[in-house]
Amino acid sequence: MATTFHDTSKMADDRIDHVEEGKTVQPVLGLEDDRAAAVIKASGHTIALTHENNKRVLKKIDTRILPVILAIYFLQALDKATLAYASVFGLVQDTGLVGRQYSWLGAIVYVAQLVAQPALAYILVKFPLGKFMAVTTLCWGISLTCMTAAHNFGGLLTARLFLGLFEAGVAPAFIALTQMWWRRREQPIRLGAWYAMNGITNMLGSLLTYGIGHIKSPVLKEYQIIFLFFGLITVAYAFVVYFFLPDSPMTARFFTSDDRLVAVERLRDNQQGVENNKWNWQHVREAILDYKTWGWSAMMFSISVPSGGISTFGPLIVKSFNYTSFQAIFFNIPFGAVQLVATMGGAWVATKLKMKGPVLAFLSLPPIAGCVMLLFLPRSASTRGVSLCGYYLISVYPGITPLIYSWSAANTAGETKKKVTTGFLFVFQCAGNILGPNLYTVDDAPRYTRGLLSNLALFVVLMLLYAVQAFYLFVLNKRHAQRRVAMGKSAKIIDRSMMEVKKAYGDGTGDVKGEEVPEHDEGDDWSDRTDWERENFVYVY
Repeated sequence: MATTFHDTSKMADDRIDHVEEGKTVQPVLGLEDDRAAAVIKASGHTIALTHENNKRVLKKIDTRILPVILAIYFLQALDKATLAYASVFGLVQDTGLVGRQYSWLGAIVYVAQLVAQPALAYILVKFPLGKFMAVTTLCWGISLTCMTAAHNFGGLLTARLFLGLFEAGVAPAFIALTQMWWRRREQPIRLGAWYAMNGITNMLGSLLTYGIGHIKSPVLKEYQIIFLFFGLITVAYAFVVYFFLPDSPMTARFFTSDDRLVAVERLRDNQQGVENNKWNWQHVREAILDYKTWGWSAMMFSISVPSGGISTFGPLIVKSFNYTSFQAIFFNIPFGAVQLVATMGGAWVATKLKMKGPVLAFLSLPPIAGCVMLLFLPRSASTRGVSLCGYYLISVYPGITPLIYSWSAANTAGETKKKVTTGFLFVFQCAGNILGPNLYTVDDAPRYTRGLLSNLALFVVLMLLYAVQAFYLFVLNKRHAQRRVAMGKSAKIIDRSMMEVKKAYGDGTGDVKGEEVPEHDEGDDWSDRTDWERENFVYVY
């Protein structure tokens, strides 16, 4: 009896036409295609994952890898935000920006990132991630430093174009790094942690800009000092990245040989592989045919339109509440604090619930309320406190993006498919970030009605998209259960990648009420197979 993979694709992949009852799918790719398998083979022995050795290795990863990643993303977010900070210190007037020119300075970064995504999907498969991050950090730091010399729209646009081009690979690479170093259960917190740097940026960046804005120079304007200061810091940090961010767990110098085996074993239950440099066109095809790729892409577009607009015009919106330039920067600090709490709080709750959809829906409610408040409140000195509260409610939205990243990352397997799916998300994210700033213009001040109204509509659309995607994942899990039954396996299995290691491996069995733990198969665990091809793959809601 034949059982097809999915109704969405009669064959799911040309390599596997059907699954016969009682037989396992044999992967076409060999063990040598994933470097994790090569490490196990070269060691000559395996190590059982325990609570103790997992805790030890996880601590090393969190203390050696996570800080480097956090600092990179902090600088990336900070460097991108310098335009918004510079806008309240005379950038628009001094450089003669008119009409939509300032909006395009915000959008051009995402135009460059959108154009770069197809090439980046290939680069992230073929090139070492650590070295890639060092080079791209150096290049965008140089681009920001060069903005100091820009005195008109053309110069600023060119510098921002290169800034966006070299920043384009940061978030896709970080998603790949998160999949490479952490178990699926651990990923939401780590993804949330580096994305929460946006909140730290708004707090610390606002404070730094507040101080830098008081520096008087006979040669440089305040906004030029901002560009120069943050650009040079980024250039210097690129060398730290080069020496301290390894390419993978297999090349990490801070691991002992046994630690390296534990790091690999930690990732076995993910059923996503660790590192594979072979580009697979069948994975590209499957990513395109997979409905959930388009669902997450639609979510990314819907959240990125508000994100692009608010991140570019945020300080100007605050200034429209009848605050001075310095007050606008100062009152942007709580915006960052709310971002931080929403991002980390959302990630923590999603980890506890082992679900992302309901948490995403909850995080979308405050921005809806905030948009309504800013649309209907008058702009006057008497209402500016309430208006500021509405602005802070909108600032919950950054907690949404990393959970979409995490939701996608946890539900996609196959090296090339992972990178291509991430590429799709970022193409749509860039498209939203391009459109977002252009829905706001300086001519719409002080109410910015068009931008806020469009943001409100998209937050409502997001609620519908969460529900549709969760239902589709439920259908996929049902189909995988049917495949397992057809192969003589249990319909219900335990997904140990979403469990604490102590609970998953503490008694050595993990048996729970008739459910079974899928047995490890070297040919399956480390083969470059997609989530569609793995009947034991459990989709996370």
